[in-house]
Amino acid sequence: MRKKSKTYLDQQGKALPYPWLINTMLMLVGGIQTARLRFWNRNPRYAAERTLRDILTISKDTVYGKEHHFDRILSATSTESFFRLYQSFVPVNDSFETLRPYVERHKNGEENVLFPGKPDMYATTSGTTNEPKWIPMTHKYLKDVYGKMSHIWTWNFIKHRNRVFAGHLFTTVGKECEGYAPDGTIFGAVSGVLVRDIPQIIKKHYTAPACVMSIPDYAARNYTLMRLALQHRDVTLWATANPSTILELLRTLNENTEEMIQDIEHGTISDLFDIPYFIREELYAYVSPKPERADELRQILQEKGKLEPRDFWPWLQYLSTWKCGNTKIYMDKYMDQFDWDKTFYQELGYIATECRFGFSLDDTNESVLFPQFHYYEFVEESELDSPHKNFLQIYQLEQGKRYCAYVTTYSGLFRYNMNDLIEVGGKFKNTPTIHMISKVNGIVSLTGEKLYEPQFLDAVHKAEEDTGIKTKFFVGFADVKESKYHFYYEFEDETINRKTAEAFTQVVDQHLQRINLEYESKRQSFRLHDPETHILLRDAYARFKAACLEDGFRDGQFKFNLLMQDEKRRNKFNIIQRIEDAIDQLGQDIINHANTMDDRRRKRLDRRHQQRKIRQERRIARTIKTN
Repeated sequence: MRKKSKTYLDQQGKALPYPWLINTMLMLVGGIQTARLRFWNRNPRYAAERTLRDILTISKDTVYGKEHHFDRILSATSTESFFRLYQSFVPVNDSFETLRPYVERHKNGEENVLFPGKPDMYATTSGTTNEPKWIPMTHKYLKDVYGKMSHIWTWNFIKHRNRVFAGHLFTTVGKECEGYAPDGTIFGAVSGVLVRDIPQIIKKHYTAPACVMSIPDYAARNYTLMRLALQHRDVTLWATANPSTILELLRTLNENTEEMIQDIEHGTISDLFDIPYFIREELYAYVSPKPERADELRQILQEKGKLEPRDFWPWLQYLSTWKCGNTKIYMDKYMDQFDWDKTFYQELGYIATECRFGFSLDDTNESVLFPQFHYYEFVEESELDSPHKNFLQIYQLEQGKRYCAYVTTYSGLFRYNMNDLIEVGGKFKNTPTIHMISKVNGIVSLTGEKLYEPQFLDAVHKAEEDTGIKTKFFVGFADVKESKYHFYYEFEDETINRKTAEAFTQVVDQHLQRINLEYESKRQSFRLHDPETHILLRDAYARFKAACLEDGFRDGQFKFNLLMQDEKRRNKFNIIQRIEDAIDQLGQDIINHANTMDDRRRKRLDRRHQQRKIRQERRIARTIKTN
């Protein structure tokens, strides 16, 4: 077994320095919060009651608190009666739509609706309707919950690799500010706000400034992120939520290797990419000529044939992404590019826009829960379709069983259904740990887009209105391996050919991008590929149902979603698609994909040529002005 010290050595035996100042600071604040986490996890029942009482006490005089009798709930004298009254007076919010009217009042400037005062910001994410979810973030939640959990998170890095902060940190986060609510409150990404507020002693180690995330063109953004990171030999941490982002960044490097090396050599950022001039001007402070680094990269390329992280970042200490659910399909595509004897790969944790449910603190995929910051409830998987669900407390969970998770937060989410199926692992002290399995209840997510069944239905109906083409039946399936969706249609007009059907799918895809901002983001950044079209035989649904009944489904219990991630059911539809379409599909798909890629390359080259021309004209103008 390797000695631990060797993880800090590069191929030449040069060691990373030990970051005494940063480590001392992070171990102090993070160590205190970790000690408190251990304390509360020793008695999860007491922690759950204390947290819920605190949340209700804070919000008892708000509009929501008065409507749902928080003062009456708080009068309970026993733990059991307290939880029982909360479940009796406060309904489950199965979607954001039941909370939206309250949030809208906050957005328009009204105070004391869900919580005292107004939120510091809103975190936006896709919802079940055309409108995104505006998740309010209170000052208490950002500082006392997010802030303190971040202290534990960074201390955890040091615990596993105590020189992780000795080099540069490569993180990808969302935009801090994407716009403003009607009352002037910002909305954007919580991760962007947290990066903005981190101490300067850590911020100076980031490979890229926050402005990079404001580059509109995804190809240009990915190029800039990778170019700025690649210039540093001492990148020690790479953290991003979704593994598909790592794949896209590595693909960007492979497609632009020589261009990137030239940029590093000369201290430039290629004019071939569409970067707004004001962002480009800000980036000049982060680049300088590095001919030695360029020579090193060229030598690696000559010896290895391609650039891989284990070679160009010899001190990479830490990689942190999601590893649960369907993300493994993306992880498997880059696992052989890292030196796992040196790099510690950790599950990011059960984290969503709505809340930071928990973190992984070891080398497993299990997330440790924070009962001092959130109040959790759970429903067993077997009861998800029951009209009378039995809600369990955090201390009632059983190892190996699966549950749907509900959360109450300091930011105005009460009994909020996360629509996530989780599985219970071991215990941290006396509190169960969990890991993500999949989305439930008509929500599908391949790369974080969280596409809802109602959104898919709406997009198809809008496509019918736009094109005049009518469907008798349709269904959508998520394909994890190919990172795309398959759309199956039974059209009223049985003579519709593949070309027309594919044009219909393009319209559906355009409406989905308008309806769901995260679906649009993943499509524009190429993490989600073009949806694939399938034409079904007449009476497709009846044929499908008959096949399911033959497999043992009971007629009275037969349930069917129109958007799902289910290869077994998709295979049944593959059998009942039109024979002529199934026969020519393989060859046609290859041709279509090649044509699409050619068009994209042509447009990108035209855009780069135009940008280069503009940059040259600006340089000439500046030279004339200087002389």
